[in-house]
Amino acid sequence: MSTTEIPLYSAELVQEGSAYKLVVTDRLRHTVQTAYVSRRAVEQLPAFLSKLDSPNLRGFRRR
Repeated sequence: MSTTEIPLYSAELVQEGSAYKLVVTDRLRHTVQTAYVSRRAVEQLPAFLSKLDSPNLRGFRRR
């Protein structure tokens, strides 16, 4: 991370026994939101993240 980058959100995926919990922290407002997600959603996370980085989404993100 460069000195000009400011983290806005951070996220953790936590396993609680057989359940999965997504914990998202808003680092500007100092708030935390949690949501339980299905195992299927957890398994699909790598594919979802790779789609966010695909060339087809160039209009969606700016670098």
